[in-house]
Amino acid sequence: MTTARRKTAILISGRGSNMTALIAAAADTSYPAEIVLVLSNRPGAPGLDRAAAAGLPTLTVDHKAFPDRESFERAVDAALVAAGVELVCLAGFMRVLTPWFIARWAGRLINIHPSLMPSFRGLHTHERAIAEGVKIHGCTVHHVVPDVDAGPIVAQAAVPVLSDDTPDTLAARVLEAEHRLYPLALALVASGRAVVEDGRVRVAGDAASPALLSPN
Repeated sequence: MTTARRKTAILISGRGSNMTALIAAAADTSYPAEIVLVLSNRPGAPGLDRAAAAGLPTLTVDHKAFPDRESFERAVDAALVAAGVELVCLAGFMRVLTPWFIARWAGRLINIHPSLMPSFRGLHTHERAIAEGVKIHGCTVHHVVPDVDAGPIVAQAAVPVLSDDTPDTLAARVLEAEHRLYPLALALVASGRAVVEDGRVRVAGDAASPALLSPN
């Protein structure tokens, strides 16, 4: 018996680097998520062209056309519902979401952040990691909650911080890890193997498919 694939939307604001990794993973019909919509808040976002080239439906909901964040998000929500979306992936979506939207999609809304949470929440994570002298950095896929970059952790990937790293070289190494991690994390959520319990994510069968990726 074939299990239905979870209908998934990807929200972007720019080039859609992580979006591309998710699309590639979902091209395999055995993957537990199916990308049914790529939505951007910015008209002309390069990622829209990438998604269209992959044969996926795309949509722009320009946040500047709305008087406030919630009215914008209600338009986004209507588009997601119309597409039959079950899961939402934020992939470089440069909007802080309201509690209304987060509650509406609670447990079905994930994001990728370029640090090993809970360290370095917010912006400029690579600069801060180098300034603090950490030896291991990385990225985290997490459920979205009202506090920014603070939700239950689905999966993480670690990369070394080298002595001669700059923010740009470290960012490039983390981005490579993001492209491996996000498809893994979405698969865990879409398959039902990653479940939020008491504010933490429990992954069934950890030994067979770890939710931590080590450096290559």
